[in-house]
Amino acid sequence: MKEFKLPDVGEGLTEAEIVRWHVKVGDPVKVNQIIVEIETAKAVVELPCPFEGVVAALMADEGQTVDVGSPIISVDDGTDPGSSTAASAASAVSASATSAERGQALSEDMVPALPKEERQPVLVGYGVKMGTAKRRPRKSPTGPASASPADTASASRVGPEGTPADTASISSASPAGPEGTPAAVATSERVATLAKPPVRKLAKDLGVDLAGLTGTGPHGSITRDDVQSAAEAPTTAAVTQAVRAGEERIPIKGVRKATAQAMVASAFTAPHVTEFLQVDVTGTMEAVGRLRQLPDFAEVKVSPLLLVAKAVLVAARRYPMINSAWDEAAQEIVVKHHVNLGIAAATPRGLLVPNVKDAHALSLPDLARALGALAETARAGRTQPADMAAGTITITNVGVFGVDAGTPILNPGESAILAFGQIRDMPWVVDGQIVPRKVCTLALSFDHRVVDGELGSLFLRDVGAMLEDPLRMLAWS
Repeated sequence: MKEFKLPDVGEGLTEAEIVRWHVKVGDPVKVNQIIVEIETAKAVVELPCPFEGVVAALMADEGQTVDVGSPIISVDDGTDPGSSTAASAASAVSASATSAERGQALSEDMVPALPKEERQPVLVGYGVKMGTAKRRPRKSPTGPASASPADTASASRVGPEGTPADTASISSASPAGPEGTPAAVATSERVATLAKPPVRKLAKDLGVDLAGLTGTGPHGSITRDDVQSAAEAPTTAAVTQAVRAGEERIPIKGVRKATAQAMVASAFTAPHVTEFLQVDVTGTMEAVGRLRQLPDFAEVKVSPLLLVAKAVLVAARRYPMINSAWDEAAQEIVVKHHVNLGIAAATPRGLLVPNVKDAHALSLPDLARALGALAETARAGRTQPADMAAGTITITNVGVFGVDAGTPILNPGESAILAFGQIRDMPWVVDGQIVPRKVCTLALSFDHRVVDGELGSLFLRDVGAMLEDPLRMLAWS
């Protein structure tokens, strides 16, 4: 019998949610067969099985969040002495030997020896230490007579300041049973409730049930702060009443949780500056129409975003510092001479920012294909962690939502992000005359530690100039 533990499929992930099982108990599985889909903080990932055998147990339910390193499935690979192979051997012996002979035969001849541990195919991070999640201690099925030495020791642990921790000891808190013995009411859960007498008195005065609290003090003991926090928190009844009044509570996990943490870290670490520029993109729209007629673009989608991406790539070559990162630990600015172009994508799972690797080296048709594949993968929910790693600069297309502009937050590890607003007809002055033109707003947010106002303005100006006259892309490439 072998257990498959949840691996770290990314870089430093600590947990994942079980999305869907592809197998059930009793199903045969082969090595590298896909058995489960999990959702990490970055993507939905399919996990292959490193063992061959029969599914013995699914150790996590769909929708459950599991720590990296926790067992999620048990597979009977036929090597367990208690498996069907050993059982068949024991059955054959029992039909032709006495009980004494059966014991000797089983111990010496019939039980197959366990094979030496073989190297199994593993995933990234498989075999790491168990997570921090703890299971609730089980209640003892018997009375106090079955208490282990460990239980006795736990009842006399010393609390902070050298005073014995109040653990609802059997001798003082439990009513006496027959012949003066304490009744079996001090379960392991009660013994685990550690709190000093003053803390217990405070809990009683405030009407707080200690059994429902998780202690933050030494050895898991409950502190005065724990009790006061519980007293200030809304009661279950109040929460239930609020939910019934029309509230919905959505667990913060997976991609949404990771995105929130990243955005908070970025917003309060990098000093953001945002500049805006309105651009006449009539020339870009005409170029898009002409590109769609070319044979090289017959099987790919050509949109204004393609030329925006190309303009960003050309401008990043002209101003390399825009494509750099601030390394706080090393106290260095890392200037990157390659562009992994991120495209922010809104998906049902939350905001994802996959990137086109080495976008600077792609021809315009290849860039169009890469952007199309990136968008299709994101919509299907198949974006992998590697697709979102190592981005250098990002574009967010808010125009698809009918929005003119915004102040985008930097993707962590990058120094600039360009928001591309909707394109709409507006009055514009051309050669002294007011005429209708296709106009959009560009918004560039940048890290002011790396990019000063002049550099940010020059970059934004050049992107706008190339969208106004796409021929400049050829002149500046």
